[in-house]
Order: sequence, then structure tokens, then C-alpha cells
Amino acid sequence: MALIGTGTANADPAQTAVTQPEHPAGPEFDAVAPNATPYVGPQMPANTRSSLQWSRTGPETDYLSPVGTLHAPTPVAPVPPILPPPGQFRFGDQLVPVPDFVPVDTSIQINDAAAHTEANLATFLDSVGLERSRSDRIASSTLGSAARGAAVGSTVAIPFAMMASTGGAVAGLVAGIPFLPIGLVAGPILGGMAAYMAVSVPITVVGAGVGAAVGAASGFLAPPQAAAPGTVDAGAMDAGVELVSA
Repeated sequence: MALIGTGTANADPAQTAVTQPEHPAGPEFDAVAPNATPYVGPQMPANTRSSLQWSRTGPETDYLSPVGTLHAPTPVAPVPPILPPPGQFRFGDQLVPVPDFVPVDTSIQINDAAAHTEANLATFLDSVGLERSRSDRIASSTLGSAARGAAVGSTVAIPFAMMASTGGAVAGLVAGIPFLPIGLVAGPILGGMAAYMAVSVPITVVGAGVGAAVGAASGFLAPPQAAAPGTVDAGAMDAGVELVSA
């Protein structure tokens, strides 16, 4: 102990200085991360369930161009997604209030996925020669009708899915007997859920597909609507005339 104490007392001051921290300590230094890059984007309205900062506020509704002449897909600029109204789910032309029990992050993911799907469809329609107003109309009508069809299909499937769920619960109970005691609880639950989904999901998908086809046909066959004077610039109107006359 004496030797250790002596060695410590006689330590070289230069060596002691080397062991000091190279960076100053303190709350100001500790609070700054070396790779801090704050995200800065346009401010969206409060309660808007979307993370797509580059979205536009809505589809083109001032006019509706004729279908014109279609062609094979060609490269075009991506169509920006459309921002949903605050507190709403937006599936194309279908708006649904966001229930209070849905987490904010979940509602944002749902809206972002729907907006990306609609924008990708509109981009494809642009690429085959449709004017933007017509592309917007078909894309929003397709997605909205698909959502309505899925809702109708899910509602129609409920009684059939409930009957299948009862049978699945019984089958799960029988299958769970060898795994007593947990099998008597898990077996009916898992069997009932599996049977319900096996019936409900296909009917819902069929409803969505039928709705999407009806919506696409509705948007494609909608009669053209002339633009009011002053609502569209001359360059856009000339491009529309060239597209129709092509």
C-alpha cells in the first residue's frame, strides 16, 4: 500500500495530462450528435395522416379530357401522390373518417400505401397516352370502387365466415385435446380464426377486384368536361388538342 501511494504521489504531471479527455465534457457537447441531420419538409395541415411531403393537394377536377389515342407505355414523369384530408382515410375518391382507436402510425401507413397505389396507376395511364385529368379520374375511381367492393365483400362474407368459424373452432377443439390443458383454449381460437379468414379473405378480394373493374370502366367512359375559361393555361390546352387530334 505504501509503494502504491508513493507511486501515485510521484507520478509525472506530463503523463497525468495525457490521460485527460481529448474533448470537453459538459451538457452542450453531449447534446450534439456528430451525424445530426434534421428532416425539413413542407408543413402539412394538422392531423393529416400522411408522410408523403411531396404530395399534391388533389386530382385535376377543373376539366376532363377525352380518352384520345392510346399507345404502348413510354417513359413519363412519376405522378405525385395526393394528400388525404385531415383526419381521413383516402382510397381514391372514397373518404372515410379515421376511427379514434386506430393508431396514428398505422393510419399514416394505410394512407401512404393507398396514395402510392393510386399514383403508380396514374403514372401508368399517363405512359399509355392518357391526359392527366383522365388518368387521375380513372386511378381515383378504380381505387375508390375497389375499397367499396372490398367493404361489400367483407360484409357479405360475415355470415358464411361465422359458420365456418364455428366449424373451425370445433375442429380446433378436437385437435387440441392431445395438448391439454392449453390445447382446449388455443385449439378452438386458432381453428376458428383460420376458418373465418379462409372464407372471408377470398370473398373480400373478389369484391375488391369487381369494384376495381367497375371503377376503371367508370373513369374510362366518363364523358369529357370542358375547362372553364382561365382555369387551364394555354400550353396545357394546346397539348390536349394535339393529343385528341393525334
